[in-house]
Amino acid sequence: MALKTKDKIAIFWFRRDLRLHDNAGLYYALRSGYPVVPLFIFDRNILDELEDKKDARLTFIHQMISDIRLELKEKKADMLVEYDFPAKVWERLVDAYDIAEVYTNTDYEPYAIDRDREVYRILKKKGIVFKTCKDQVIFEKQEILSGQGTPYTVFTPYSRAWKEKLNDFYLKSYPTKKYFKHFHPWNAATSPSLQEMGFEKVEYDFPAVDVSNALLKDYAKERDFPAKEATSRIGIHLRFGTVSIRDLARQAREHSDTFLNELIWRDFYQQILSNFPHVGKSEAFRKAYDFIKWRYDKADFEKWCAGKTGYPLVDAGMRQLNAIGFMHNRVRMVTASFLSKHLLIDWRLGEAYFAQKLLDYDLAANNGGWQWAAGSGTDAAPYFRIFNPASQAEKFDPKMEYIKKWVPEFGTADYPEPMVDHKEARERCLKAYKDALDKAGS
Repeated sequence: MALKTKDKIAIFWFRRDLRLHDNAGLYYALRSGYPVVPLFIFDRNILDELEDKKDARLTFIHQMISDIRLELKEKKADMLVEYDFPAKVWERLVDAYDIAEVYTNTDYEPYAIDRDREVYRILKKKGIVFKTCKDQVIFEKQEILSGQGTPYTVFTPYSRAWKEKLNDFYLKSYPTKKYFKHFHPWNAATSPSLQEMGFEKVEYDFPAVDVSNALLKDYAKERDFPAKEATSRIGIHLRFGTVSIRDLARQAREHSDTFLNELIWRDFYQQILSNFPHVGKSEAFRKAYDFIKWRYDKADFEKWCAGKTGYPLVDAGMRQLNAIGFMHNRVRMVTASFLSKHLLIDWRLGEAYFAQKLLDYDLAANNGGWQWAAGSGTDAAPYFRIFNPASQAEKFDPKMEYIKKWVPEFGTADYPEPMVDHKEARERCLKAYKDALDKAGS
């Protein structure tokens, strides 16, 4: 810790909100009346669990922190950057500095809630105020409720209520720039490098932070075709907060209702995680689906992971994921359905694999998407919806451009036969699901 000051300070703790612009918690910190010291913690509780030491997400975060520090240096300020367990960092900070208040933005994931509870206890012992702010969603927790005062569990009525409640107030940016003079002036000596944390830098062409109006104009009719560059690829920026959700929602409201719906899905799954926390512990949203008797065949699972199922759209999607940490959303649905329904392998294994590979991995959205595909989630259409990978390919990749890009051996003797027959797999799935639901109801 290079900061030396006897001033009473406020600390703003960056987490998944890596920007100075339109940042709710930072705005309130800068208006606190105390000089503000920004903080970021490379959390060992998370990093120690990462097996891949070439994790592109960590390269992205490290670069974003470096960029913010450069912005701060222009304002004669800097950031404390720590690599440790958060509780240990805070125990050091409260002993080293005269901290009046700590500000941060709310994180709704189970680990984050437990972490913040522990930090709150450390701060409370010293009489330090801990304030959390809504920043990564438009509406959180129980801001959108049904007429009965209960959280929505089906998307369509939720989205209708979301749009009815939306007005300019909720989309207004926080004018942080007006208060930048309230950063505490200082220079940090160093911050930990990737190598010092045991990781390697990954050379990766990360998607742009901007979404063009031209893309949004054609979004509704083009977004389902994976061969086209017709999706925003904004997921990683939303995940780590390098873009403002309010900026995006304003742009979407003006240019694409379909894109706005995608942002509403994000809010929807975050409020599901908040109101039904059992989903964050890998339990089925609809508890009856925990009675499904999953089969586990290691070789089958590995074929799915590697993109060698004999179903070209599934294989293309998995290879795209493995190669670049991204998969087109339409194909995510098909690959997830294939694992949970064609192979009858527990959706949790697929959820964990996506969590390991996706650059834009977000617990609420990933869990919500997997449970939707498996039929156990928040969805009016239950288990009998089973995607046919062949007809999905015909409909959404008719010229096979996407498939040929990722599965170049398709159509040759090197490409495997389908590992399961669609009709037989469908019948097996329907029986297994029906047996489970019958058992749950008995």
